Amino acid sequence: MMAAPRTSGVRGEIRYDEPMSRHTSWRVGGPADVFFVPASIDDLAQYLAGLDDDTPLFWHGAGSNLLVRDAGLRGVVISATKILRHLERLDGRRVRAGAGVPCTQLARQCIRWQLGPSEFFAGIPGTVGGALAMNAGAHGGETWQRVASVCTIDRHGQRHERTAADYDIAYRSVRGPAEEWFLEAIFQFEPDVTPSMENMKAMLERRKTTQPLGLPSCGSVFRNPPGDYSARLIEKAGLKGLRIGGAEVSTKHANFIINRKDASAADIESLIEHVRNTVLDVHGVSLVHEVRIVGEAGP
Repeated sequence: MMAAPRTSGVRGEIRYDEPMSRHTSWRVGGPADVFFVPASIDDLAQYLAGLDDDTPLFWHGAGSNLLVRDAGLRGVVISATKILRHLERLDGRRVRAGAGVPCTQLARQCIRWQLGPSEFFAGIPGTVGGALAMNAGAHGGETWQRVASVCTIDRHGQRHERTAADYDIAYRSVRGPAEEWFLEAIFQFEPDVTPSMENMKAMLERRKTTQPLGLPSCGSVFRNPPGDYSARLIEKAGLKGLRIGGAEVSTKHANFIINRKDASAADIESLIEHVRNTVLDVHGVSLVHEVRIVGEAGP
């Protein structure tokens, strides 16, 4: 049994046995033992400082790149996006954005400020915090290409200022100091690049016509392998439209798995592994998950 956190004086909302299906874009996932929504960064820091060192912690953003298994998450889930929505221009090239700012909002505001290249952020589902955690990208741009520095918080509630040199950055991969989570980032743009609202709208229209945006999914399930596209490999393997339970490989974009009707997390995970194994058999290519899979499997 997890020890109760020392929460005296901490403002915010604490929920027990909170269904994670309410907090993921796939609309699946079992309960979190504790789900904490802090009222401020100071309340978050105080809450973290009151937790035992062995309490499992999971940082939740928009839930757009996340599969929570059916038996849920043990420990504490921190949901701080509501208090991390600040977005401000610092000078002629730099912007400070909280981890809870939607990437589309960041793109639109940077374009209004004439800071570029920034249009690509509109192609990233989810928030700045999620984009930082996985070096998300779209349309040829990647998040960490624009990062000047970040502010993080550790499991004891201490805040840290970090630069890109503190992280090992690769394609859809970020490794840094253990047990720290992003609070905000300062992004730096090029002085001679003028972004275009028309280009951003064209990117969003392309997403709309090529991706199943109206159905529950996580976005791209697999990273693109070097020199190729996961969607092409999946489609060539004849997997478009394949279903396991309520989960289906999208007929619109093969690198999307959608919750067609009442899918379980187990349905989705089984379909992910079936696609991965089939592509390996057919093409000899081992696809790597872009989606994060967490929690405990059901019985």
